[in-house]
Amino acid sequence: MKKFKFTIHGNDYAVDVHGIEDNIAHLEVNGTSYDVELHRRIKPSKTPTIVRPVIKVQAIPSIHKKEGGSSHPILAPLPGNIQILKVGKGDIVEKGQLLLVMEAMKMENRVLSDRAGVVETIRVQPGDAVLQGDTLIEIV
Repeated sequence: MKKFKFTIHGNDYAVDVHGIEDNIAHLEVNGTSYDVELHRRIKPSKTPTIVRPVIKVQAIPSIHKKEGGSSHPILAPLPGNIQILKVGKGDIVEKGQLLLVMEAMKMENRVLSDRAGVVETIRVQPGDAVLQGDTLIEIV
């Protein structure tokens, strides 16, 4: 919005230009709104108007917990330290998806899901030391 002050025959006018579309200017003069027709074409702005495309949201597959179902533990393959968690509680995971990265014997080891399901519990945090066979994550 651009603001202007005009003095015509000793009278002061405060003019706010709200916008110009085609040959119609949307103005406010001393608090009163007007649509004014322009008789000459206004040069288009050098700044382009950005129009972003609509993002299509993909349907998220749902996996429901069965009544009386038990959780499946993801166990530490060897002793080490947890570096990065790649999932959170309630996330839907697929078989073979990366769950976390742990360091063991100065090597990074990727722990993958051995089944599809929903992450029910995360028992470790980055920086935790774990032993072989410790439960890291439970999947339902």
